[in-house]
Amino acid sequence: MSRSLTAVVVMSSCLEVMLTSIMFGPDICGYSTKKVHTILTKDGKNHLIKKDVPCETDQLSHVYTLIIRPDATYSILIDNEEKQTGSIYEHWDILPPKEIKDPEAKKPVDWDDKEYIPDPEDVKPEGYDDIPKEVTDPDAKKPEDWDDEEDGEWTAPTIPNPEYKGPWKQKKIKNPNYQGKWKAPMIANPDFKDDPYIYAFDSLKYIGIELWQVKSGTLFDNILITDDAALAKTFAEETWAKHKEAEKAAFDAAEKKKEEEDASKAGEDDDDLDDEDADDEDKDDKAGSDVESDDEKHDEL
Repeated sequence: MSRSLTAVVVMSSCLEVMLTSIMFGPDICGYSTKKVHTILTKDGKNHLIKKDVPCETDQLSHVYTLIIRPDATYSILIDNEEKQTGSIYEHWDILPPKEIKDPEAKKPVDWDDKEYIPDPEDVKPEGYDDIPKEVTDPDAKKPEDWDDEEDGEWTAPTIPNPEYKGPWKQKKIKNPNYQGKWKAPMIANPDFKDDPYIYAFDSLKYIGIELWQVKSGTLFDNILITDDAALAKTFAEETWAKHKEAEKAAFDAAEKKKEEEDASKAGEDDDDLDDEDADDEDKDDKAGSDVESDDEKHDEL
């Protein structure tokens, strides 16, 4: 991930503090983070983009481009294809919002925000509450061996009443007076102060690369800062695009060769295991022969 730096302050032989103006590039961390970071720093505060822009995750070369325009719009390109675009005002929280909810506003007392209301025409049937949950099983019969003196008076078991529908609930209908969920009206934010140069970073002096990884082999080249978006596109076509097919072919060939070597090695390992098994069988056979010889000697004695 590249950084456009305003200064580098050396604190010790192994510690540096970097004051970043723009931080841009792919960020891959574990399985959860795989995105293009775009962080703009204003007044010493880092502001992360509010959009999720996925990055490439294969092992091939890719070109990442950030375009910031004087009209405060931006575009993020990967391999010369636009992946995200919009307004700096909207996609970063650099400035306070232009409008806020009116803190003095209160929901009117007569505001009706109930979307559904009980149906006044739906009346509970007469005797509904008298319907029992269970009824006597009509198919139950007193066992022939039942003895009232010893077993007591026989009572038929109960079963769930098919007529019982649970506690009565009045149906609901759409509220004809529904006014929607009340929202406080928006007013101008007294703390908002426009920055017509929100797109500008005046003191860019350095380029840095922030890197933390556990795999080697990553290369960075062809880093370009320009005020000409067309030039950047052409530069990418003449460097990365010109060689991407050859790179892909070389990568695929290397992967195929590695797979063949791994398969060959696996076969050799299997052969070694077979040889070890054969040696073990020979040892077992020899041990068996020795036992038989001892038995024969014992019989002779």
